[in-house]
Amino acid sequence: MKQYHIGLSEEHSARYAIIPGDPGRVEKIAAFLDDAHQVGCNREYNSYLGYLDGEKVLVVSTGIGGPSCAICVEELAKIGVDTFIRVGTCGGMQPDVAPGDVVIATGAIRQDGTSREYMPIEFPAVADFHVTQALYSAAQNLGYPNHIGVVQAKDSFYGQHSPESMPNSAELLAKWDAWKRGGCLASEMEGATLFIVSAARKLRSGAVFHCVWNQEIAKTAMPKERNEDTSCAIKTAIEAIRILIKQDKDKQNYV
Repeated sequence: MKQYHIGLSEEHSARYAIIPGDPGRVEKIAAFLDDAHQVGCNREYNSYLGYLDGEKVLVVSTGIGGPSCAICVEELAKIGVDTFIRVGTCGGMQPDVAPGDVVIATGAIRQDGTSREYMPIEFPAVADFHVTQALYSAAQNLGYPNHIGVVQAKDSFYGQHSPESMPNSAELLAKWDAWKRGGCLASEMEGATLFIVSAARKLRSGAVFHCVWNQEIAKTAMPKERNEDTSCAIKTAIEAIRILIKQDKDKQNYV
């Protein structure tokens, strides 16, 4: 059956999906696949299907934020996807997370709304261990500067970037300070939703981010320039899918 939002059906089925936020990033990611071609484009959901090491892989954009990400994951799961890697951008929060670095999420602070429709707030938003391990191995194998740990997932971009302008600025600033002191690596907008929906639907998921900017470094005497080149995060995701494909095939052969 054709899915209402993404416009895909079982004929486009694949086990693995890479899900960026930006529809414009899909073709760039799909270029790493064999025989990649567009299979759908509806609303924020731009979709390509191709092959990696003989296995079908989908690349589907989610748009910005938790609600559209949840729709994408739900509908892709209905056509057979069970393994997701989000490739996105983030803003660094720790002084050693520099623009251009790769950030791999082990879990996400649930400062979103969508995940609360799936699980009580006490339930942690954590990535799948094997997907995370594959992402870390990929980044290490490729020699990219990387950080692995917790990220903040928020709903409001400007709640982060101009909190002083918000009526509840005191709460926003206090929580931001707490996240930093707790060692949160970076801020983004979809991770918590992805991990919670995956837990609720018994799916595997992980996330890798390209650090575009670090507003904490920018406050210092030695700010670093923005970095918009997402190639390292994309290549990390592709290599991680290769690792997972091999692991899954080895497991099948063992059984």
